[in-house]
Amino acid sequence: MSVYQHPSELERAIDALRKDLLREDGPQISTVRNYNFAILPYDPEHEFALRRAIHELSETLRDAGWTTGTIPLHTLLLNRLRAQNDLVEAMVTREKRLAEARDPWRGLRMLKERIVTLLEGPEGLAQDVNREIQRILDERTDRPERTVIFIGRAGALYPFFRTSALLKHVAGHTRNVPVVLLYPGKVVGETGLSFMGLLPADRDYRPRIYR
Repeated sequence: MSVYQHPSELERAIDALRKDLLREDGPQISTVRNYNFAILPYDPEHEFALRRAIHELSETLRDAGWTTGTIPLHTLLLNRLRAQNDLVEAMVTREKRLAEARDPWRGLRMLKERIVTLLEGPEGLAQDVNREIQRILDERTDRPERTVIFIGRAGALYPFFRTSALLKHVAGHTRNVPVVLLYPGKVVGETGLSFMGLLPADRDYRPRIYR
């Protein structure tokens, strides 16, 4: 099992990503044709170090004439919850009632089941991500070959949703610009990823993993 134990390891992975993006023959972050995705795992404890490093990488890329965009998944999640009118208040009330009944795990299970229905499938969170990708490309760039989009704050989805379920519905909606998922978790073996380092390893990932 592998996980970044020190921010310097994360910095090395980001440096490798930077070099692949800035290659003279064009960005090469994937070995799969027409699937321009990559995953950058990091220890959830290094969330703030990750944000600083991505900010610095974005500045470097912009200095080189690139357009960068960031899609914060926690914002999309909150927007979906707010759009459900009284759903959040009802969930809080139910959670308090179950806590008073000394059955907090039942409350968490019910909460998870309800939120998952808002997030899964092509019309769930993936639809919001696709909309944001199109907005970034329409508003900021006429050179998609020199554009990169980072998908971040994925930890907000724990324990409701796996990012592998997200990527499969985002593929095909990116105009083939480089998209990098910032993944809080652990690398297990060669291709396995454990979300937040707590869930069983998921090997249903096609993108390259920078490690």
